[in-house]
Amino acid sequence: MAVLFGVLWPLERLNNGILAVCRVIAILALVIMVCLILGQVFFRYVLNDAPAWTEEGARFGMLWMTGLMAPLAYRRGGFVAIDMLERALPRLLSGLLSLALLALSLWVLIVMLDKGINNHVFSLSGRGNSPSLRIPLNYLGEGWEAIRFKNSWVYAGLATGVALLILVNIELMLRQVITLLGGGDRLSDLTDPNVARAD
Repeated sequence: MAVLFGVLWPLERLNNGILAVCRVIAILALVIMVCLILGQVFFRYVLNDAPAWTEEGARFGMLWMTGLMAPLAYRRGGFVAIDMLERALPRLLSGLLSLALLALSLWVLIVMLDKGINNHVFSLSGRGNSPSLRIPLNYLGEGWEAIRFKNSWVYAGLATGVALLILVNIELMLRQVITLLGGGDRLSDLTDPNVARAD
């Protein structure tokens, strides 16, 4: 049991720190995304001419926001779960079923990370450029030019999210094993009273 807690506590602190930073970045991405969408609506319906890059920028923000918030929601039980069978089983069988489902989820996440990195981030489509989204460095003066966004920068948001989901999944598996071994009362509570759950 001491070995399990010795692995869990550093991983829990790591996830706490990373997910706190992810939450702030995701909130900023959401704010930017909403501003871009409102700007696009304004330009389209008031001035009858919307810049093409606002839609792509909003999509970029949405993908990064999703990739950074999904691990936090997963860790706190914010995903919708169908748990009728789990609740109907005795405590030990229910815990073993949860552990098996977490192990299956880990396998799926590892496959997703491999496919996401190799088939999107470092693929031909990932090496391509965004058609309209640019970093306007040409406004800095002579000799500077605008840098086109790489598609891999967008795909990296989802790959980052899956990598963080793997870390959270490993933590949840360790917590489940500790609970099955009778140490669940020594675990910290992951729920946040200010966040709605899927219960």
